[in-house]
Amino acid sequence: MKNILVINTGSSSFKFQLIQMPTEEVLASGLVERIGQENSEIHYSSEGFSGTKEKEVANHSVALKAVTNLLMDPEKGVIKDASEIAAIGHRVVHGGTTFSKTTIIDEKVKKEIKSLFSLAPLHNPPNLTGIEVAEEVFPKAQQVAVFDTAFHSSIPKKAYKYAIPNKLTEEKNIRLYGFHGTSHKYVSEQAARILDKSDSKIISVHLGNGCSITAVENGKSIDHSMGFTPLSGLIMGTRSGDIDPSVIFHLVEKLDYTIEEVNELLTKKSGMLGLTGYSDLRDIEAEAQKGNRECQLALEMNVYRIKKYIGSYAAAMNGLDVLIFTAGIGENSSTMRKLVCDNMDFFGIELDEEKNNTRSKENREISTKSSKVKVMVIPTNEELEIAKQVQELVS
Repeated sequence: MKNILVINTGSSSFKFQLIQMPTEEVLASGLVERIGQENSEIHYSSEGFSGTKEKEVANHSVALKAVTNLLMDPEKGVIKDASEIAAIGHRVVHGGTTFSKTTIIDEKVKKEIKSLFSLAPLHNPPNLTGIEVAEEVFPKAQQVAVFDTAFHSSIPKKAYKYAIPNKLTEEKNIRLYGFHGTSHKYVSEQAARILDKSDSKIISVHLGNGCSITAVENGKSIDHSMGFTPLSGLIMGTRSGDIDPSVIFHLVEKLDYTIEEVNELLTKKSGMLGLTGYSDLRDIEAEAQKGNRECQLALEMNVYRIKKYIGSYAAAMNGLDVLIFTAGIGENSSTMRKLVCDNMDFFGIELDEEKNNTRSKENREISTKSSKVKVMVIPTNEELEIAKQVQELVS
């Protein structure tokens, strides 16, 4: 038996699970959300205890140290000493062309992760912070990196290559990489298992503060909405998603923005935050219900973009068997799921509203019996998927 601590650091959140392998028993789990905001919350649960604490969490380093204290707390904790953790699996967003599989972390790996900061500015920096803090707190544990980009290594050249001079792809590795791969891999495999059908045509919609959508055919990723970085694709919490590149030139040449300011604008000040003043969908939905037109329009824009991708991926696969909703918004927002599935009968998508409005943490089907496409809500479990990959590597 090995205790594996899985650290999943998002752009504004920090999820963790301490999992005993190979039994897959979760000894403790939790979430630190709204990091960097005044209303940060720490959720923690272990056997016999579950609670939430409001506490200002300035950054991801503070978050990890708070979690570590809980794991070793005399009353709430599940371990007495850091040496009881054999390995730590770190979710790392961007692996570039260097990393296409799970990798043991050393100084060279950390240096390469740092070199990719510019490609995933909201994620790779906190990912590396998590690694460095974990090395301090758990010096005897094996540190392992699991890369979001790995699942998308199966995307064919016709889909990952940009229509730019060939040498930029071949020599500078400018291409589509894809992200949220651990999540898309887990939920698509869950759907295939439930359906007992490995040759399914699946569209996986991962909706959180970061949002992405993947076409999965016969268990392999064949296209994905994010590209060279996690900036493109769907409208996200603070990221713009798809935008005409000429807008960047206009901002720099005509409006006197610096390149750094444009990067800040598109990654941290756009998306739902730029449209509404809020980055959290819960706030936006609440304001929309009150009649806030900016929030209503932002939801419409968000849904419209998702529908366009569903249509294009259904065309690319020449069909669709399953539509999956996952991640924080996808699993919990019945409103978003309904808006996405409305007026999609051309694709054979019919939502059962009663099933959609039923809250559950289990895998579930929310389409009608007559729906040609099965619509499912599958809670992502990136942590378990990471623990499995870590176990395979260090066992």
